[in-house]
Formats: sequence, structure tokens, C-alpha cells
Amino acid sequence: MRTRILICSAAIVVVLSAVAASADSLAVVDLTPQLTRAGLHVDGLRALEVGDVVVLRGRAMSTAEAERAGVAMQRLGYERVANLIEIATPPDDAVIERDAERALTMHRALDDCQFRVASNDGVVHVSGRVRSQVQRDIAVSLVRTIDGVRGVTSDLRLASGR
Repeated sequence: MRTRILICSAAIVVVLSAVAASADSLAVVDLTPQLTRAGLHVDGLRALEVGDVVVLRGRAMSTAEAERAGVAMQRLGYERVANLIEIATPPDDAVIERDAERALTMHRALDDCQFRVASNDGVVHVSGRVRSQVQRDIAVSLVRTIDGVRGVTSDLRLASGR
């Protein structure tokens, strides 16, 4: 009986050691702070070491900027780098303006409102006149849902007489 207990105890120790060793090899280490000092321009940049592979995530405006992140990790001594940084296409302001004007014109709750729309690098500025605060909120919400819009500023004013 005592031999059986010793064998079971030894087996448990071996299993726990194997689990601990595999957990250490799959430990996730956040390396993001090391990259922030590299002066990279990557939105939402994350660098995680999983095992012996560094995984880079985020969104860059150019391929060159994404590649700089991978090179920076290699210079820090990491050989295996999986660069999953997404390359963002620059917003087409003319298309955004046209889509915003169409959306504002087509929405029934915004009848009798006047809008002017301008987009600069995906940030849309909506100005004009509305009859109520609800219409102002609807207009801003509509514009936010348009593809390519990175932000919305509003200078919508309530029409006089209300």
C-alpha cells in the first residue's frame, strides 16, 4: 500500500512539473513599454512575447512604420517577430463628405434641417441648423457610422423660434 502511495505521489509530481514547465513556455510577457521608447507612430500598439515569439499588433498609416516596429524588436534582441500590424488606408475625405451628406439628407427625422459637411483626414465637421437637440444627436450619430470616419465635431445650432 505504501509503495502504491509513493508511486502515485511521484506521478503527481511529474505531471505537475510538466504542467508548470509548459505554462512557463507559454507565459505571455507584455513588451509594449520597450517599443513606446522607439518613437513609433502605431495606433493601439501592443507587443506580446508568447513563448519565444513576439507578436506585434496595432494600426499604422504606412508599411514603413509597421516595418520599423519589427526592426525595433529585432534590435532589442528578439529574433522571432510576428508582425501583425494592420496598415490603415488613408480616409477619402471626398467620399466621406458625400456619404455624410447623403445620410443626413435621407434620414426622415432630419427633414427641414440644414447641414454643411467637411472632412479632413477622416475627421468630419458638421455644421448647420436643426430644430431640436434630438435631431442634433441623430445627425452626429449618423455621421459616426460612415466608413472611414475617425471622429466627428459638431457646430449644429438650434433654429430660432423653438
